[in-house]
Amino acid sequence: MEATKRKTKSRDQVHVGETWDLTDLFQDDTHWNNELKRLEEEGQEISRFKGHLIENPKTLLLCLQARDSFIEKAYKVATYASLKLAEDGSNPKNQGNYAKVSNKLAEIQAELSFVDSEILQLSTETIEAFIQSEPHLATYKKGLYDLMKQKEYTLSPETEKVLASLTAVHNAPYSIYSQSKSSDMTFEDFVDGDNNEQSMSFALYEDQFELSPNKDTRRNAYHSFTKGLQAYQNTYAATYAQEVTKQVTTAKIRGYESVTQMLLAPQDVTVEMYNNQLDIIYNNLAPHMQRLMKLKKEELGLDELKFCDLKAPLDPDFNPEVSYDKACEMILESLEVMGPEYMAIMKKALTKRWVDRAQNDGKMTGAFCSSPYGSHPYILLTWTNMMRGTLILTHELGHAGHFYLANKYQSISNVRPSTYFVEAPSTLNELLLADHLIKSTNDPRMERWITLQLLGTYYHNFVTHLLEGVFQRRVYQMAESGEALTAESLSNAKLEVLKGFWGDVVTLDDGAALTWMRQPHYYMGLYPYTYSAGLTASTLVAQNIKNEGKPAVDKWLEVLKAGGTKTPLELLTHAGVDLSNPDSIKDAVDYVGSLVHKVERITPPLK
Repeated sequence: MEATKRKTKSRDQVHVGETWDLTDLFQDDTHWNNELKRLEEEGQEISRFKGHLIENPKTLLLCLQARDSFIEKAYKVATYASLKLAEDGSNPKNQGNYAKVSNKLAEIQAELSFVDSEILQLSTETIEAFIQSEPHLATYKKGLYDLMKQKEYTLSPETEKVLASLTAVHNAPYSIYSQSKSSDMTFEDFVDGDNNEQSMSFALYEDQFELSPNKDTRRNAYHSFTKGLQAYQNTYAATYAQEVTKQVTTAKIRGYESVTQMLLAPQDVTVEMYNNQLDIIYNNLAPHMQRLMKLKKEELGLDELKFCDLKAPLDPDFNPEVSYDKACEMILESLEVMGPEYMAIMKKALTKRWVDRAQNDGKMTGAFCSSPYGSHPYILLTWTNMMRGTLILTHELGHAGHFYLANKYQSISNVRPSTYFVEAPSTLNELLLADHLIKSTNDPRMERWITLQLLGTYYHNFVTHLLEGVFQRRVYQMAESGEALTAESLSNAKLEVLKGFWGDVVTLDDGAALTWMRQPHYYMGLYPYTYSAGLTASTLVAQNIKNEGKPAVDKWLEVLKAGGTKTPLELLTHAGVDLSNPDSIKDAVDYVGSLVHKVERITPPLK
């Protein structure tokens, strides 16, 4: 039988209704470019405060307000360029515009570095006196105090300016990785289990082929995918090594005890909390996940469970598809408990083209939500009509709802909370959707399928990203001890982390070792482990909502509206959760264990 070949579309071939509407940011590239030019002029206006910033409270206030205005406009300009690149990173114009805005904003940022440098010349007592004298400075209170915490790690104003001017260079490892991943890396076509010749890309593998119920499709796709990764392993290792070297060197220059201490500082998280999150889940969750994979191996009739089989559906013959419109309907029904203000945001997001769901060449893989201040959030994902996509969509809508409210109720300087907290609102949406879907069915097979989808969320945050975090911690330890970071050493470290979690339940090959090449999160500081922190929090908040109803919802909405005005522990304490207590993490892991037990209980009667 002759194979048939399916090709992905170019960006200009996809239906406009499946794309986001960037005219809400700028009418076109010309208007965007004009605003970029005006930004330089506005940056020069702020520079007039240089040397006078700390003369009196009023001058400080005027400068901070001017900087806020500049940041709001700069954020929109940068967001537009990054979204254009995300929708089609193979487009040379998008590449050029992104590079142009990155370079220009780096120049302006260098010129404005004097603001923090001059503020750091003040004492904490003077800052307090300024705030008492000028009440409007209270808006900046947390930011000013957070800046004071950095005082002992801050270099001279001249050095800080030089470092700021090199922002584009510092971001080079991530830019090179992203550009290569979206534009240069190619994969061989492969023949799926139905004898159809398929094109391969990052998005297609991670959003479709890796989840295929067909063993031959999964394994053939994996072979094509990992072969493509292997061809770039040395380049990506060198790129990642530069990122790690940058962070380790910066930590030493600034006087931090370790790179971990430096990277945790902006998160308002202790090293103990960071290690608890990694160690408790890595050790306590492994037995539950190993049991789930043993069940999967048995149900699928596999002689061995390979790494590429981990995301295979446990029930291959029951994998319901869903249209985008139906998915939106289910999501809205599940979120009614959140009240009218939150629901209004969700409906706008789904009807006003805030979501880009198209499949096209050059599109960034995965999913994200970008929320520029002064506009509305934008969501990117690749819609494949698989039910799992419904949870991905509601996850990103959780981010959208969070930052829409934070943007509305806070100034731009107080919008963003710690990354330790930021995944909680998104994963809460997933938990609410899963609970709604389970309540809406009397079919045990559907109940098991939904429970497995919920376990998919925990797999994503408590396994995929948690293991990234454990690997990342190990890489920084290697770098600080002087060990060279090469493709071989990185792959060996990743394989050790995977083996420590999966034991002998999963067959791990050389392709599994290359998993460190797949995610951009390593270029974002200590970000991977925060996925598990957010889901730990949302697991406990979901239980509060289930037990208390509206009072718990009201507290949660207050937390979302608070933005970055409080530390992550303060935000979660307001919602009734204490993540400084290791038992909270253990409770969340125990809940995952209960889901695995549920699947084990339902499965035998279905045979």
